[in-house]
Amino acid sequence: MAKLSLFARRRRRVRTALRKRSGLRPRLSVHRTGRHIYAQIIDDAEGRTVAAASTLGAKTAGANVDAAVQVGKDIAAAAKKAGVTAVVFDRGGYLFHGRVKALADAAREGGLEF
Repeated sequence: MAKLSLFARRRRRVRTALRKRSGLRPRLSVHRTGRHIYAQIIDDAEGRTVAAASTLGAKTAGANVDAAVQVGKDIAAAAKKAGVTAVVFDRGGYLFHGRVKALADAAREGGLEF
């Protein structure tokens, strides 16, 4: 069996820690690529996506910090509409800086608690 990459080890470590301390709160999962950034609020107890936002059809296309801020605001608004106020932030294997941090800060400003 091949060794896990650094990214995969970070992702596994983050998800394990989240499961231990999340309680029953849904998780805000972030995925980024070179072209887009995506955010989903996932209810793991039911196994369904509660809300989602991305730069795919947005006015601010691209994967820069400004686009991440817009996705953070959009996911916070979609969460409010779905009745979710408190989440656990799942950064996956990504480091918490740059676009990921900008998305998290915008989601907090939008009213999400984590």
